[in-house]
Order: sequence, then C-alpha cells, then structure tokens
Amino acid sequence: MRFFVTGGAGFIGSHYVRALLRSVYPGREGADVTVLDRLTYAGNLANLASAAGHPQFTFVRGDIADGSLLKEVLPGHDVIVNFAAESHVDRSIDDAGDFVVTNVLGTQRLLQAALEYGVRTFVQVSTDEVYGSIDDGAWPETEPLLPNSPYSASKAGADLLCRAFHRTYGMDVRITRCSNNYGPWQYPEKIIPLFITSLFDGRKVPLYGDGQNVREWLHVEDHCRGIQLVLEKGSAGETYNIGGGTELTNLELVGGLLKAVGAGWDMVEYVADRPGHDRRYSIDTTKIRGLGYRPEVDFDDGLAAVVRWYADNEDFWRPLIEAAYPAVR
Repeated sequence: MRFFVTGGAGFIGSHYVRALLRSVYPGREGADVTVLDRLTYAGNLANLASAAGHPQFTFVRGDIADGSLLKEVLPGHDVIVNFAAESHVDRSIDDAGDFVVTNVLGTQRLLQAALEYGVRTFVQVSTDEVYGSIDDGAWPETEPLLPNSPYSASKAGADLLCRAFHRTYGMDVRITRCSNNYGPWQYPEKIIPLFITSLFDGRKVPLYGDGQNVREWLHVEDHCRGIQLVLEKGSAGETYNIGGGTELTNLELVGGLLKAVGAGWDMVEYVADRPGHDRRYSIDTTKIRGLGYRPEVDFDDGLAAVVRWYADNEDFWRPLIEAAYPAVR
C-alpha cells in the first residue's frame, strides 16, 4: 500500500510516518510512504531524520494547494492522511489568511486531486476545537460545529468539505477529531514544550486569564494509533473523536510542569486572556472505542517522559527557540 502523508514533517505527522516505516501498525509492514510538506516554521526535516535513506520513503517539498504538483506526485497512491494545517490559535487571531488558504483551500485542492487520481481512502486529521466550548458533558461526533477562533473555523470548513466530497462524489473520506496533543518533537510554541523550554532557560511562563480553561490531553502516539485504527476499521463518511481521557485545567497542567522541571509558581506570569478563549473542551470517544481504541500512555508518565526528552534534546529545540525569539540567544 502506498501512503501519501501531507504535513508529514510536522509534530504529529512525523510521528505517524516514523511509525509506518518502523512497521508499528500490523498489516502495514513494508508500506511505501510519500511525505508532502511545505516546511513552514513548524515543519522540520529533523523530525524525519530517521526516515532519510529508507528505501520506502520519499519526501516532496510543496504545498497541498498546488494542483500542478499534486498532479505530478499523487497518482498511484492508495491512501491520503492529511495532517497539513496551520494550527496555532494565537497566530490565527493575528492573521487568519494563511489558515484559510492552507486549511480550507488546501484541503479542497487535495480532495479534488484524490478524486481525480483515484485515491482509495482520504483521512482528514481535524481537531476537537471545531465544536467550540462546552460547560458540561462531552461532545459526540454528531455535535454541531461552533468554532470560536479563526483556526478552528478554518478546520471546520475543511471538515465540511470532506463531508461534501463523500456525499457528493461517494469518496471514502474519514475524519478524526483529536483533543490536545503532547509528546516529543513538538514545536515549542505549544503550551507544554513552550513552558518546558522556557523554564529550562529560567524564563517566566505566561498563563492566560485565571488558568481555569480545561483541556483533554492526548499523547501523540495514542493519537496516531487512533488514526490508523480509523483507517483500518472505520467507515467511509464517518467522523471519530480521539481523546486521551485526561482533563486538566491549565492551572493543573502548569502545576505539573513546574513540579517536573523543579520550578516554583514565582516563574508563572498571569497575562490577559486570549480573545474568544474556549473555556472547556471535552470529547466523547465511545464511537472509536467501539473499534477497539484505548489510550495506552498514562498522562503523568507521558509528561515526565516528555520533560526528559526535551532535557536530552536541546539540539532539537534550541535552534527553533532562537529563530522564533532572537532575544533568548
């Protein structure tokens, strides 16, 4: 089977690619993998260093919105797994343009190419943020989409295009919506690696508002296992929530990070809340559990391992920090 993985040099996509090439997923041993990635600030070839030179791996630098490139490189592939996305909420608040182009137009171009070139299955990797905010309970996949940030609105638009291509053309399109991911190799603008690396450098970390916003945490390995399960056992036209089962307020998360790094609360700086900040996310994972999904990575163990990984891999994150924040040099 030939896999076409877009955004495969990013945090989550590269985990999936490395797992495929290591034959982690039963029945997919020896799969051919093509990665298409534009290598924006969050795409990093270092994430794919272990794949370089693998006989069944091909890397193509390019944009999912480039129809001419897709015509050249996509034919002959059986599966598309679309990780490609602009994904940082704060950046989308500053300027939504790139999010609309990549997440909406790019997904449309990729769907159109998949239709034209006979790709068998298209898996769209989405987010729980498309549901908006929930005070109590958890969202099932049938929940209406009520996104509150430009980022989540662009992902909701992409999801609706995926649904439309299934309904209109009969394409085998499957959507996954995950909770907040964490793990090694994550670009240090997201809260967990940002706080870890900042605390390592003795810099204070910013906490939005009162810190009572609630997120559910999912280790990237569990997320990728869930995606593969949807590919193997899911159904065309269906959506599947993938969660880690650990809900924490941001205050609780920060407390755990401070403890793991050996820092005190004096290293936390409270800042004005993000505009339109969703109060709580929570997803119902009953549907994917029916396929046999269970998260395997305990959050406390996973967080401790991530802190150790960043401590041991400064050569990964130091150049990224210095490029993004020159004042920390």
